[in-house]
Amino acid sequence: MIATKDWFKASWEAGRGLLHPVTGRSSHERDRSKEAPVMVPIRSLGPSYRERITQHLLQLEPADRYLRFGYAANDEQIRRYAEQLDFDRDEIFGIYNRRLELIAMAHLAFSEHPEHKHCAEFGVSVLTQARGRGFGARLFERAVMHARNEGVNMVFIHALSENTAMLKIARNAGATVRRDGSESEAYLQIPPANLDTRMTEMVEQQIAEVDYQLKRQAKQFWDFLANVQEVRSGVQNARHQSAE
Repeated sequence: MIATKDWFKASWEAGRGLLHPVTGRSSHERDRSKEAPVMVPIRSLGPSYRERITQHLLQLEPADRYLRFGYAANDEQIRRYAEQLDFDRDEIFGIYNRRLELIAMAHLAFSEHPEHKHCAEFGVSVLTQARGRGFGARLFERAVMHARNEGVNMVFIHALSENTAMLKIARNAGATVRRDGSESEAYLQIPPANLDTRMTEMVEQQIAEVDYQLKRQAKQFWDFLANVQEVRSGVQNARHQSAE
């Protein structure tokens, strides 16, 4: 049994560890971020979010689709990919903005082969307007942590060699990258799970859920105000017309 003091210590460290500064900023902004770390809530997505995942992928520019899937995926191929996502076997992570738009997502696919059951593959996509904020790296960190807690000891990334952003994320995490012509393979060996990784994942899931619910309530409130304003404008226009 875990001692109470160890549980609280792990919980405290997990909460502190979630305050990651957002990268991809200017040196001045990075200096400020050290003083005020920014947390990026990452939510695990289930089958009910399949349509949102589809819409996110359909928003990718042609070049981004090519880098994400390794070929110039058309709309039908993207829809087929989303329809075939196995939420029972794999894990899908997402980052939402304040309008509840899925601006970044990652797919952690676990191997179905018995001989490779301790391996998983990582893929990520970030919309153009959300680039340069470190979302890809944060999603990779989140996926690796989940993989550790699920008993995985090797995470793979299969990417086109020109996908420098993805390969940079892998290298920065300590992965070994091997290039074979137009394609590259990166693999990261990860240690077994421990109390800290389990507590960190649990705390991050809770924070992400609270963040999502707050954003959802805020969006509902602003949508309500917009509807009220629309009704008011309609009434005012009707009054003006009747006065004329």
